[in-house]
Amino acid sequence: MPPLITYEEALQLGEIEDHAQIEALIDRAWKARLESFGDSTDLCSLVNAKSGGCAEDCGFCAQSRFAEADTPMHAMMTPEQILEHARAAEAAGAHRFCMVTQGQGLSKRDFQNILDGAKLVAENTNLKRCASVGHMSVKRAQELKEAGIQRVHHNVETAESYYDEVSTTVRYEGRLRTIQAVEEAGLETCVGGILNLGESREQRVEMAFQLAKIDPTSVPINMLNPRAGTKFGDRDHMDPWEAVKWIAIFRLILPAALFRLCGGRVENLGELQQLAVKAGINGVMMGNFLTTLGSEPQDDRAMFEELGLNVARQPDNGSEPRPDNRSGWLEGQTPKTPVDDLIDSQAEANFWNPEVQLRRKKKSSVPPRPDGAANRGLEIVQVEGDGR
Repeated sequence: MPPLITYEEALQLGEIEDHAQIEALIDRAWKARLESFGDSTDLCSLVNAKSGGCAEDCGFCAQSRFAEADTPMHAMMTPEQILEHARAAEAAGAHRFCMVTQGQGLSKRDFQNILDGAKLVAENTNLKRCASVGHMSVKRAQELKEAGIQRVHHNVETAESYYDEVSTTVRYEGRLRTIQAVEEAGLETCVGGILNLGESREQRVEMAFQLAKIDPTSVPINMLNPRAGTKFGDRDHMDPWEAVKWIAIFRLILPAALFRLCGGRVENLGELQQLAVKAGINGVMMGNFLTTLGSEPQDDRAMFEELGLNVARQPDNGSEPRPDNRSGWLEGQTPKTPVDDLIDSQAEANFWNPEVQLRRKKKSSVPPRPDGAANRGLEIVQVEGDGR
């Protein structure tokens, strides 16, 4: 579906600041969302299957070896551990589950763990399955598909014209090649970025139209949650009205994509999270994020239900029917499973909790950033640490 607004109209909408005008824009985006998706939702949950020690220099990330922030460490999970977290995600009401690892790619052994974990999730849950495992070839993408992965996440992060400010060791062209490999393997694509990395309003419009050209199935929208000791560690959070405005603009540029709110939504949007949903969101990353805490799953579901949206598991959570998942189900059906009775109960499964399951390790030495930029925000941590 082509954009509902032109490049020039998007630039003009990016300049509005009056709340009444933003609310009118939100209503327009809400209508576009309902026209494409009705009352359906697409709620995702993730597990940080391998964290820390990343060799890349992405300026927003504490996992980078170039960041002076404490490294959030987690060894590669076993397939059985991945399944345990998937069961918890299903119990929390998630429709899909994403296995995420750090870095540009995985070793043969770690990649096999993801394949084996995906097979277990396919065999033992009724979740749709996603993976975010860095760059890959068509061959690896095909292996993911054969293991039961249906969608692969790989962000462009920001506009191409601003990209070198975000990362110098991971090339923009390499990201596009991975997305093309995923498409060639017959998998759905999940491609988005992060707002408030220092990009201009014009560059936000640029990124949205670049995403429209890629035409991903799903678009995750993140907002920077600054980590002290990273390149962007001293940035302020976005004004919540500004954030909601840009979600609505992106929705009008990408009317057929599944939108989900991801990292930084709690810190940047605050009480305007539900208004952001009305600006065109299909779902959220439920519960916790890779290295930070999120919302309670029951609060996430209530946020959608209060707008009259359906958070129940259903055969079509998006723009096209995707009858799930386990062998033997009749096409088009998503039968009730015993785990549906566990909704709101986390007692029987281990929901991903970065505060408990990540080990925060101080770096003994930090090499200079390849772009020569400083890591920022550390002085705030030091002052707080002194009790002042």
